[in-house]
Amino acid sequence: AGVCKSRPLDLVFIIDSSRSVRPMEFTKVKTFVSRIIDTLDIGAANTRVAVVNYASTVKIEFYLQTHSDKQSLKQAVARITPLSTGTMSGLAIQTAMDEAFTVEAGARGPSSNIPKVAIIVTDGRPQDQVDEVAARARASGIELYAVGVDRADMESLKVIASEPLDEHVFYVETYGVIEKLSSRFQETFCAVDPCMLGTHQCQHVCISDGEGKHHCECSQGYMLNADKKTCSATDKCALNTHGCAHVCVNDRAGSYHCECYEGYTLNADKKTCSAQDKCAFGAHGCQHICVNDGAGSHHCECFEGYTLNADKKTCSAHDKCALGTHGCQHICVSDGPASYHCDCFPGYNLNEDKRTCSALHLRDYEDIISAVEIYSLLALCACSSRAFGTCSKAFIKLESLETLSSEQKQQYEDLALEIFTRHPPKDNRKSELDSLLEG
Repeated sequence: AGVCKSRPLDLVFIIDSSRSVRPMEFTKVKTFVSRIIDTLDIGAANTRVAVVNYASTVKIEFYLQTHSDKQSLKQAVARITPLSTGTMSGLAIQTAMDEAFTVEAGARGPSSNIPKVAIIVTDGRPQDQVDEVAARARASGIELYAVGVDRADMESLKVIASEPLDEHVFYVETYGVIEKLSSRFQETFCAVDPCMLGTHQCQHVCISDGEGKHHCECSQGYMLNADKKTCSATDKCALNTHGCAHVCVNDRAGSYHCECYEGYTLNADKKTCSAQDKCAFGAHGCQHICVNDGAGSHHCECFEGYTLNADKKTCSAHDKCALGTHGCQHICVSDGPASYHCDCFPGYNLNEDKRTCSALHLRDYEDIISAVEIYSLLALCACSSRAFGTCSKAFIKLESLETLSSEQKQQYEDLALEIFTRHPPKDNRKSELDSLLEG
């Protein structure tokens, strides 16, 4: 017992407690479970145990995270009572997968490399489908052992168990001798392992080969000596096993690193080299944009609104209006390559700076243009630019003019009604024409 240490497991017992299992026989099953627990190293960092009890229904007696010491675990097993009639083995396996072998229930994740093991004990034939659910359990990484007693159906046990079947299917004639199987599971879960016991004498790494056998290996950059235990540093550069595309540089203790010839850069794999990216190194000469073409090659491109010159490096603007750098308040008018002038919206004058615009105040021009013409023009411009709020204000001004006859006013009212039954008299944004109605 002193040289045997069990490997850590997430172990779930799935025990049949249907009416065919008499009370004394069920006690034998619990003794069998307890004796296997005795052979294990129980603890949060070692083996964790859960029990699923089933008949026609399924009950998880306790989860993998419930008990972390052997005494409380065995006491919990002793308190388990039989359920009822029925043998729903498939449902029991499915429940173990869905509820017992989960991280939330205490199972350890895939990165832990802790084996997931289930031992199902039954004395009858399953009353539900077990082949598909058992296959899913095995595919999910659960190692299934099947223990049959008395009238148990051997074919069903073989369908449930993992391969090889001769190591995962067990049968006993009566519950009276089931306890003897605990020693078989002790051999399975526990072995004399020099690597685990620390008696291997390997300088670096001990590899267990099973059945108490092992061999030694060395860390990367070292080689096993003739004594098969100790290790010596290797010169991978001299051995030409380094994989460096250009230059191998020896470091201490059998380590090395790769470097590249001048004009090349070491790739992410730390072994191969690529010609330097002139764009990244700023040696391209492009006025605007350098585009890397790989293998040390590149070409130049220009920002939007510019054209690459014949030297393939510098750029010239082809439309300053398109570049948005013109500074015109209202309208930029392109006059050809790199030339433009500014213009204003209707109703505005270009200021002396040739860039900004000022609104015309209509009251300053009423002695030149009649009010009817002014407001008619404003209504027309506003409607054509879909500024229906401003258009509505222009019609109101028109209809309020005292110089209009009743017939003219009625014509404007009819036109306004026709426009504003189709379009609400409001602007989506403040119209530039709106300021012309001020005053």
